[in-house]
Amino acid sequence: MTETRALLVDAFTDEPCAGNAAGVVPDAGDLTDDQMQAIAAELGASETAFLRPSGDADRRIRYFSPTAEVDLCGHATVASHAHLFADGVVDAGEYSLETNVGVLDVEVAADGTVWMTQNPPEVRDVDLSYERVADATGLDVEALRGASDDLPLAVADTGLPFLVVPITYLSDLGSADPDFDAVAALADDVDAAGVYAFTFDALDGDSTLHGRAWVPGLGVEEDPVTGTASGAAGAYLHHYEAFGGDMTAEMTFEQGHFVDRPGTVRVRAADGGAPQVGGTALETLDGTLRVPATEADEILEA
Repeated sequence: MTETRALLVDAFTDEPCAGNAAGVVPDAGDLTDDQMQAIAAELGASETAFLRPSGDADRRIRYFSPTAEVDLCGHATVASHAHLFADGVVDAGEYSLETNVGVLDVEVAADGTVWMTQNPPEVRDVDLSYERVADATGLDVEALRGASDDLPLAVADTGLPFLVVPITYLSDLGSADPDFDAVAALADDVDAAGVYAFTFDALDGDSTLHGRAWVPGLGVEEDPVTGTASGAAGAYLHHYEAFGGDMTAEMTFEQGHFVDRPGTVRVRAADGGAPQVGGTALETLDGTLRVPATEADEILEA
């Protein structure tokens, strides 16, 4: 029976059992799509990263949620490279990573912080009523309207598109009660993977904002701390000149507190180019996983 090494790595945190857990399979070159999907379902993390050889970059990565392949995942990228660094496979430096959305740059700092450069942003307004967004997310209509004077509902895409929804107060964001079928339909109607709602009313005085991400269409009802959505939100803030056009070089986005997985994402988007998201990660589980047989393995010859 085939076996493979598999890990759980908590990203965007320095504490175990916090941040966003990612599965990491560091040697997945011989695994089939069905095997990778089965492993992702078994590990149960919001996404599992499978590292494979690449002819176009230092390595290839594919991401699977428990139910589907995902084109790009920030926290699993950070988790994967934090593992490679901790395992001595890579040193501090810059690396290229082949993904389903192209070849991206990843930098590993000497302190273990991993920075992922996402795609150049695309931001577009959407024609949605606040009533429909409120019905889907369980947010209050007035909390949506109150944040709408300067920042509209829009889809931001830096590799994985999100409907970005500004909210007035943290208490409003915390009281959200999503209808996940409706959230999936809402995201699908605007060609987005999910919904990222945020407020500038953050818990930590040093944080730029507090966010929540719902991605039920990809099998993830609420993602604790979301790298791809954070990059998209950073691009959104730059596009709409959220701070009067005077963005700081680096922002801190907090997330996950409402699902007891607090974490922080560092975001660089001040120049309007491809945003960077960064953070630390630590391994919480490292073991051997038995891999289900492929269809060819199941065929018996007389």
